[in-house]
Amino acid sequence: MADSVQTAVLGVSGYAGMELARLLLHHPRLKGRAPVFLGRPEAGQDAPLTALHPQLMDNNGSALLMIEPFSWDLLKARSVDVLFLATPHEQSREYAPVALKHGIRVIDLSGAWRLTKSANRAVYKFEDESHMALQVQAKAVYGSPELHREEIRIAELVANPGCYATAVILALKPLLSAGWVDLDRGIVSDAKSGVSGAGKAPTSKTHYMYAADNLSAYGVFAHRHTGELLEQLAIDRSQIMFTPHLLPIPRGILTTSYVAFREKKSADEVASLYQSFYADSPMVRLFGSENLPQIQYSVRTNYCDIGFELDSDGRRCVIVSCLDNLLKGAAGQAVENMNLICGWGEAEGLV
Repeated sequence: MADSVQTAVLGVSGYAGMELARLLLHHPRLKGRAPVFLGRPEAGQDAPLTALHPQLMDNNGSALLMIEPFSWDLLKARSVDVLFLATPHEQSREYAPVALKHGIRVIDLSGAWRLTKSANRAVYKFEDESHMALQVQAKAVYGSPELHREEIRIAELVANPGCYATAVILALKPLLSAGWVDLDRGIVSDAKSGVSGAGKAPTSKTHYMYAADNLSAYGVFAHRHTGELLEQLAIDRSQIMFTPHLLPIPRGILTTSYVAFREKKSADEVASLYQSFYADSPMVRLFGSENLPQIQYSVRTNYCDIGFELDSDGRRCVIVSCLDNLLKGAAGQAVENMNLICGWGEAEGLV
């Protein structure tokens, strides 16, 4: 167990990067060891962190923190132990292998290293499927603490899960692991996310005039998180239909998943299965059918909330899961992974 570590964040300008900065600045284990905040090398000069994110201003010196142009020499001079990459996947593909060569452990928030199968990685159109890239891929651990806690503790490279993927996988994994789901009847997972899930750069479909007072489906049969569902749930494309939607709210995800069981089950049996599966998972909250999860319960927290309703036939089940896409779906889960790497409590700095 480390008493403390030196962290660095590359990509602090985005929404997830800002939340990551906020969490690390207030993490009890990192007091007195502010993260090294990194910007584009071509910037050429330092910029105040609080000029970019005024909401991070405090009375403990945050106004003195700077975003510095990225360089490997800087990371070496600051003795960085853990590097967070809140960067586009192309940049993470370039930087993660070099960081590993420097002995720096990496927690990558992009999709660069999440997928083990080349067919699933094809959605990212990677051009570097070289032997070296495959060697790095083999070192990557999918950063879902609830599923891979022990592997994360010793990982050199943690591939933080996608936000939609986290919500859907955590909702379905207990049922699939138990072999209860009739996969011949398929799974339907309907997911809705706030606009921040699309990132900070504005597009024609995320600006106010398009998103406000609207609800739209997108990425049907083609969303990049689909491969994560297939790999982590051990199913194939024919066994699930996943459709994401854009909600006219800033943040938060709600997924509704529909399954059929092979055999009749009672509500108590389903509840017991979830309770057993997540008994050691402090960032999962289980709700009863009388009060299913809602976005307002989990937003601005690092919890994934899960609840279910079982039909009177004991076979058809609807599972609802909610989380904050910028926290449990991104920065908060990244901090969970740092906690595991360092041997600290999984929920430290998050509750």
